[in-house]
Amino acid sequence: MRQAARTLRVETGGKGFYDITSGVQAFAGEQRMRMGLLTLFCRHTSASLVIQENADPDVLRDLERVFERLAPEDPSLYAHNSEGPDDMPAHIRAALTQTQLSIPLIGGALALGVWQGVYLFEHRRKPHRREIALHLLGE
Repeated sequence: MRQAARTLRVETGGKGFYDITSGVQAFAGEQRMRMGLLTLFCRHTSASLVIQENADPDVLRDLERVFERLAPEDPSLYAHNSEGPDDMPAHIRAALTQTQLSIPLIGGALALGVWQGVYLFEHRRKPHRREIALHLLGE
């Protein structure tokens, strides 16, 4: 067994989905492994990771609208507001999604489906620098 690790840094421009598929695939390809498991871990509590549709941008726009309804920016709803009105809703959105993903490596390539992309889902309004820890274990 071999392993490799790296941190992927993502500059966000505020709320939304940021496609990190190519960076994740590049890391996996550089390792020249044939089989394994790639783990991605978002090192933040107000952003998350999702595997989602990569062909029709309406899917991502619809998801954003759904999360706006599920966790609205309404300060009257939350006790925690020391970091602004978007902070507690961001924590809720992160709790409803994932901060860790696992993707199999088969035949030297990530086993993503044809219409799947890997996204950092930024939940805060202001730009942030996010870090995703990548760890590949395989042979």
